[in-house]
Amino acid sequence: MDLDLRGKTVLVTAASKGLGRASALRLSAEGANVVICGRNAETIEAAASGIAAETGGDVFAVQADLSSPADIEALVAASAKRFGAIDGLVCNAGGPPAGTFAAITDEQWETAFQLSVMSVVRLIRHALPHFPAEGGRIVYVSSTSIKQQIPGLVLSNSLRLGVQGLIKTLADELAPRNILINAAAPGRFATDRVRSLDESRAAAAGVPYEEQRGKSAGEIGVGRYGEPAEFARYVAFLASPANSYMTGQALMVDGGLVRGL
Repeated sequence: MDLDLRGKTVLVTAASKGLGRASALRLSAEGANVVICGRNAETIEAAASGIAAETGGDVFAVQADLSSPADIEALVAASAKRFGAIDGLVCNAGGPPAGTFAAITDEQWETAFQLSVMSVVRLIRHALPHFPAEGGRIVYVSSTSIKQQIPGLVLSNSLRLGVQGLIKTLADELAPRNILINAAAPGRFATDRVRSLDESRAAAAGVPYEEQRGKSAGEIGVGRYGEPAEFARYVAFLASPANSYMTGQALMVDGGLVRGL
């Protein structure tokens, strides 16, 4: 399928590695101009060079901390200055730290709120004026926790639901401008974050990491963890003109992990 992304500009945040980098790579391979950001200048520049070398596309790296309002404003301004209009926005950020309700402090709640909720609010607010008259696409990289809570991840379980409420609200408000907004909710993918969570669970259970990962993989319908490149295909579709009629939705990209309706 031709996603009609050639010449479009898509901003992908937190894209130095993992699902963000994979999404940026796929969008670039589809012909989009891609802007990526990360907190570490050297790391994000290396990611941009690597993606450009692989796809031959125009990839622009910007150092930005998504918990900083000033950095987000500067990121969007730099994107618009470099490419003009912004046709797509992929809101991705590292997940908040693991922990049970009793273990999480007020400071951790506040920090997670800024990163997980306010970064999305600010990115959308600043990007909207740069969307072209014919519309655009917004994708939020969410989590299956919006459908089925994940033990030990009280921050993610709570805050990501708030963003999903925002998405439902904006779907209605932005539809007249042909701006479609959706969430792509990853299950268990082979990323550094998931490995870290598995290592913590293995340590808590007193079992080897491999045993814990095998147990976790067995809970997935297809029986394995996903690869970031697989998730990126769904992000690329939702961020493209090929998605012409889906908005306000949460797409579970989870290999059958979530059993609920």
